[in-house]
This record gives sequence, C-alpha cells and structure tokens, in this order.
Amino acid sequence: MGSVSHDISLSPQYAGLTTNAKRMVATLDAACQWGNTSDGGMNRLTLNDDDKRVREWFVAETTKCGCTITVDAMGNIFAVRPGINNDLPPIAIGSHLDTQPTGGRYDGILGVTAGMEVLQTLHAADITTYAPLAVIDWTNEEGARFPPAMLSSGVWAGAFTTEYAHARTDASGTTLRDELKRIGYLGDVACSHTAMPLSAHFELHIEQGPMLDAVEQPVAVVRGIQSIRWYHIDVVGREAHTGTTPMDRRSDALLGAAEMIVATNKIVTTGPLYERQARATIAVIDSLPQSINTIAGKIRMSLDVRAPADADVAEVDRLCRQQFEAIAAARGLTLTIDCFWVSPALHFDPIMVDCVRAAAAPLGCTMELVSGAGHDSAYTSQQVPTAMLFARCRDGVSHNPSEYTRPEDVAASTEALLGAYLRYDDYLRRTTEGKTVAKKA
Repeated sequence: MGSVSHDISLSPQYAGLTTNAKRMVATLDAACQWGNTSDGGMNRLTLNDDDKRVREWFVAETTKCGCTITVDAMGNIFAVRPGINNDLPPIAIGSHLDTQPTGGRYDGILGVTAGMEVLQTLHAADITTYAPLAVIDWTNEEGARFPPAMLSSGVWAGAFTTEYAHARTDASGTTLRDELKRIGYLGDVACSHTAMPLSAHFELHIEQGPMLDAVEQPVAVVRGIQSIRWYHIDVVGREAHTGTTPMDRRSDALLGAAEMIVATNKIVTTGPLYERQARATIAVIDSLPQSINTIAGKIRMSLDVRAPADADVAEVDRLCRQQFEAIAAARGLTLTIDCFWVSPALHFDPIMVDCVRAAAAPLGCTMELVSGAGHDSAYTSQQVPTAMLFARCRDGVSHNPSEYTRPEDVAASTEALLGAYLRYDDYLRRTTEGKTVAKKA
C-alpha cells in the first residue's frame, strides 16, 4: 500500500458528515424502475425509451439539489452544484445508467446513484464545497447497443471524434445520433474536456470479480485498469453441400473458427501468460449461411484480450495471429483480423488514490486491486486526475440478472466515496489558496 505524502485531511466543516444508507438504497431502487426484468435484472440499452425515462428522473432529482444541467452532443448529462470557487471546474462523480441486455441492478447504476447520494448529503446539510460538484451520467458505457464501450467518455477525452461516435449503429442500422435526437438528448454543447472541463473524476463501481467477496470487505481501492483490446475476426471458406462434399475437400470456416477458439483458450490457460493473469475470450460468433446441409463459408467472431500489462496483451495478440494464420492455411481459409478498439493499461492519480485509501481505512478496508474491466474512468484519466472505488458484489457475478451488492455494502462504499471526494475537495482548496497566497507574496 502506498504512503501519503500530501495533506488529504478533512476540514472541520465535514466532521460528522455521513451519507444516509436508507435514502441511498431507495435512490438505487428508484433508478431501476425502468428496464427491470422479471428475473430481477435489467435490460436498459443505451438511448432506448427506458434510458430516456431514467435520464429524465436523474435530471429531476439532481435539479432538486440545486444543480444546473448540461447535456452535451453525446448525451452525457452533467448535473453541477455550485461551489465556493466556481472559477474551478467541477470535481465529478460519474458512471453510467445504461445496462447490458441481460444485466443487473448495480453495474454503473450504483456509481451514478452513489454520486446522487453525495449530492443529497451535501444539500441536506447545507454545505457548499470549495469546488463545484458534478454528478455525471456517461452515455453508452456498456457498448452493448452501439460498440465500442465507453464511447461517450471517450469522445469527451478526445479518443474518438463526435462524428465517429454519432455514426455508430445498432443491429438494426439505427445511428446513435438519430437515437439521441429521438429521445431528446442530443445536446448543443460540444462533447469535449475543453467545452465541459473537470478538475477530477471519481467513480464507484461494483468489483465484477470475487476478490472482495473472498476477504469479506465491502470496499477496495482501485489503483488502475488493465490493458484491453477488442477484435473482429473474419474467417472465409467455401460453402458446399454437406452430403456430397468429401471431408478432405472442404474449406469449413466454422471448423477453422472452432480450432481458433480452442487455440485462444490454450494461449491464456498455460504458461507464463496464465501466471501473469492474461485473459482472452471469444464470446460472439456469427456463421453463414445458417443452413443445416451447407458447410459454413463465412464466420465473424469477437475476440476480447486483457492483461494487467500492455506487453502481455501484445504477446496474446502475436500468438493468436500466429496460430490463427496456421489454422487458416491448413484448412484452406482466408483470415482477416481487425483490432478495432485499444485501451492501454493505466494507473490512477496517486493523490486521488490516497484519498480513497484514507476514506476506506476507517471501514477496515485495505484491499487494493487493478480493474479487469474497462470503465469511463479509463478515458477521464487521460485528461484529469481520476480514481475509482470498488464495491463488493456477491460471488463476483456481473453482466447477469443475479448481480447483487448487499445494502450494507452499498452504504459502506457510498460512505467511502463521500470521504474520498471531500478529501480531494479540501486538497484542491489548500493547493488553490496556497497558490493565490504565493502569487500575492
């Protein structure tokens, strides 16, 4: 665990300030009114009608706490509560309200509603923070409807252009821009870190893994996010009759794809890459022509590669390409590999991470993790100081209706978020006022 070398203590005005656990759980429940499913999960894809309704609710609830609402060209919603020094950009607490098609009630939703609880806590206590506070709903974090993931925070950070993002389509061919316009969230403010600047960004998220559950701690400090690459793999063979084509005369694209899937799994389950926690997954496969008596001639697969180190992701990439090409050559297939999204490994801001450590310590929480999943904070960290907290989720299950975080863990993680946020606000006050005094001297 790192050592603290800067003043992140809390000022007296925040002594005894705590979140309201009952209100927090009620807010979380309210956020899940739209898109909930009979199995207890959520199906609220980006920019569908349920997403429109939860956005309207978010705007209404944050406005009650004195927030001004800004919607940018990607539909990102910034609910900003003024501070003492409004010349400073806001300190943000952000996550997302969209879900997977068979998702749970906590992924992303917990982060936004915890930000709302911090806002409501300050409002109820009539406390004005030094810097403004922004609670953010980032559009299309999941990427389930409009790939890639974290699209709109990526536009804000400058990783994608607005034109590129607006042109992303769902399975029906509908563009993201058309859906933003349809539901009334195509904002007229540019989506960029210059048009809507922030001083910092905190994000609370469920762990989506089993580590906290194993040690029975409610909160973990997140030091960074591992390296991720996404690929489209196209395998083309020759369609032919299954009954008349001899087995040794075939160019079976599906058979070749199956061998590639097995090879992918072996690369990351044996040897040094396994020891270094590399992961590679093919989870989507489309086969044509989908006829029982015709050999598959065209395959498109997804490939998801992850590891804590960029070099290990690059090594998985190299080995996959090498073995896929060998399989394709042996089967008489043509192969195209398109790496369409890269998210390098990153380390969060050390001062903000220390703020999270200091806030988690009174709860008896000492675990520190590197996130295996991508989050909007991956992009905000490219432009502003960023840190994350993880909340325990039962058995580490996520992207599933059974995703669950106990109410007491929801409360503890929200309390840690408040403490981390207030510490950084105080840190910003001390450093800003110190610079002013030095300038006058």
